Amino acid sequence: MTGNGISKWTVDPNHSVLQFKVKHLAISNVAGTFKLFRGEVETTNEDFNDAKVQCIIDADSIDTNNLQRDKDLKSSDFFNTQQFKEIKFEGLLKKKNDKYALAGELAIRETIKSIVMEAEFTGVGKGRFGDIRAGFEITGKLNRKDFGLSWNMLTEGGGFIIGEEIRLHFDIQIIKQAT
Repeated sequence: MTGNGISKWTVDPNHSVLQFKVKHLAISNVAGTFKLFRGEVETTNEDFNDAKVQCIIDADSIDTNNLQRDKDLKSSDFFNTQQFKEIKFEGLLKKKNDKYALAGELAIRETIKSIVMEAEFTGVGKGRFGDIRAGFEITGKLNRKDFGLSWNMLTEGGGFIIGEEIRLHFDIQIIKQAT
């Protein structure tokens, strides 16, 4: 804890993953990640209840393992990464009966919406060099159209190429900062 009773933690991007999945042709999932991100957590207690969470994602770092699809996702039809460089989240981690929820405001492009995700506190441990680390697994979903990501196209059969629901899965490791 710092002198004011607040512990500060930073996200370890080398041991964290921000993944998402979306239906393609309503028959299978396309998965992707964001490669560049940073985040901070502030807490006043050991169990992270009421911890303040902030995450900033480099929207241009999207990676779906397909260069053309990534180019399309960076275009003005989707994330418009030339104009909107970052995706931002600020929220609070709340504990209730050994379960956690991460609730806050997500900003994509010009749209800010409230979002609630489930979070599992996976533990605390000592790193290789003596630092204190904690882990969380976070899952949730959102409707991409709520954030202005509405481009789509009909297939010959009348269905849409891209699903509206985006499923989120984040494995996060944070490092406690020295006081």
